[in-house]
Amino acid sequence: MNLNDQALDGDLIIEDAPAEAAPATLTARSLPQMMRRIPVTLTLEVGSARISLQELMSIGPASVLPLDSLAGEPLVIKVNGAPIGRAEVVVAGEQYGLKVIDLDGLNLDLLAS
Repeated sequence: MNLNDQALDGDLIIEDAPAEAAPATLTARSLPQMMRRIPVTLTLEVGSARISLQELMSIGPASVLPLDSLAGEPLVIKVNGAPIGRAEVVVAGEQYGLKVIDLDGLNLDLLAS
């Protein structure tokens, strides 16, 4: 597939990685049919900042808050709030996309057990 091929009713754009880079995890095809349509929320976390309530009250339109991550660092991929890997932001046509770097926390084998 390439970035123009779409899956899951047009919601997800997938670019295949080379076969040697593919992780040895359970594929979507081997998930039980009833589990394939369970919705999950996928988010990318740029970073976070811990501030006081007083600092929060003084934030305005021109405020800049430093985050705990460095510029250019991979972003954290989270599924339903749980970290599963890291990614880079890419441009896919007129939209932003993500290029997966690793999926350390994604273990679909546990779902099939």
